[in-house]
Amino acid sequence: MRVSIYDTTLRDGSQGEGVNFSLQDKLLLTRRLDEIGVDYIEGGYPLSNPKDFEYFQAVREIPLKHAKVCAFGMTRRKNAPAETDTCLKALLDAKTPVVTIVGKTWDFHVTEVLGTSLDENLRMIADSVAFCKSQGREVFYDAEHFFDGYRANPEYALKTLQAAATAGASVVILCDTNGGTMPERIAEVVGAAKRAVPCEVGIHCHNDCELAVANSLAAVRAGATQVQGTMNGIGERCGNVDLLSVIANLALKYKYDVLTPGSLARLTETSRYVYELANLNHRVGQPFVGASAFAHKGGMHTHAVAKDPTTYEHITPEAVGNERRILVSELSGQSTILTKTAKYELNHDKALMAKILNAVQNLENQGYEFEAAEASFDLLVRKVAKEHKPWEVDKKLKLYQPWFERVTYRVNIEARENNTPITEATVRLKIAGQIEHTASEGDGPVNALDGALRKALVRFYPRLNEMQLVDYKVRVVNPRAGTAARVRVVIESRDGTDVWGTVGVSENVIEASWLALCDAIEYKLFKDEERPKR
Repeated sequence: MRVSIYDTTLRDGSQGEGVNFSLQDKLLLTRRLDEIGVDYIEGGYPLSNPKDFEYFQAVREIPLKHAKVCAFGMTRRKNAPAETDTCLKALLDAKTPVVTIVGKTWDFHVTEVLGTSLDENLRMIADSVAFCKSQGREVFYDAEHFFDGYRANPEYALKTLQAAATAGASVVILCDTNGGTMPERIAEVVGAAKRAVPCEVGIHCHNDCELAVANSLAAVRAGATQVQGTMNGIGERCGNVDLLSVIANLALKYKYDVLTPGSLARLTETSRYVYELANLNHRVGQPFVGASAFAHKGGMHTHAVAKDPTTYEHITPEAVGNERRILVSELSGQSTILTKTAKYELNHDKALMAKILNAVQNLENQGYEFEAAEASFDLLVRKVAKEHKPWEVDKKLKLYQPWFERVTYRVNIEARENNTPITEATVRLKIAGQIEHTASEGDGPVNALDGALRKALVRFYPRLNEMQLVDYKVRVVNPRAGTAARVRVVIESRDGTDVWGTVGVSENVIEASWLALCDAIEYKLFKDEERPKR
């Protein structure tokens, strides 16, 4: 059975706090959603703002392969003909193949918000749908607050659906606008709607009770054939249903036909793309697509996963384009270390594994964490292996060697007359027997240090030009120590092929940053040297 996916990230999603898509963002996301086989993409309300108006003009130039773009709007005004309604005219002027019209279902809203009669509301729905249908558009009808309306007055709520269906709507969508309905009630009401109308029924859930995914699945199981929602569940208040979870569950658990063949493996990529466009932090614990969705930390877990991943994974990460991660921490056992170092074939040396585990636990006791700093862990393995009978270590692992030595560094922050602080960092390094002394200004101490380091090193290691710092986080490790507390700095770096994290800990935030920066650079150099050999 086919379930169509209706994405409203560009409209409902943009109503989320802190979310703002530019016109270019909206066009880029339209392309991406089309590529994975989303059936319908709601571009916005063409009468609401100039950006949405421009979107509908610009999107006509994009040759979509699968998706249909939808324009969203409201029913005609009360006591006025549909033919002269400005909202409906804007919908038609958008020239989309599908228009989605939202109308009132709850009698309370009709009388108190619209300020009209129940009969006039039914005419508003029917007239609006019929007029758009007569102009050659496929029409979807969004029944706003349907579940609240059905609870208050089931007979009238069903009449609003029948008015839309009789007028030509191909799908009537039941909206849990307040997000407060329970799954069993969703299934019951969807069944009643299916019996009341001859057309298809869809579902549109909000997540105020954190049940939007469960409610959408319950609706499909009760007969709904269209699911509306947003990527990553962004949206007003607690958000809309997360389509990524809905899609994965429908396809992998219930075996429904969704998207286009091969698209499930692009769900994680799509999730991260939307986060980047929206300039939002990734939700690491997000099911299916989050960075921690297939991350294993406890020693018992990692030991079992190393033998058979199905012991602690309900699907293979690759099915949704994600990957398994084995986290290194003080909770780790030797099985974790074995798994993390498998590429170096060190598992025959139990004593080395024990030393690595001991080093991890000692450093974590000082405030280090390696969960988001796997590059620092890689360097730690090299350092421990160098001290542990290096002649016995397999040549697959290049033992640690310093690519440069710090002589001194200094960071100076000066407040000028215009109150704008100027930060300058100077570093003195020993590289290949030579002393390099460089300076760089930056937006802050870490940026300035990074610039000075690169300036000193790039002449010797030109591939450092490919590397950039993309994230920087600071956390106090022992806050009870007040201003003398240790801080942990985690840096995320990137080049053309990889992303890696490094960590530094110190009572001094600049020193902690320096340690993390040096690890990031050294990891890049080791990585590039070993790449051709693997």
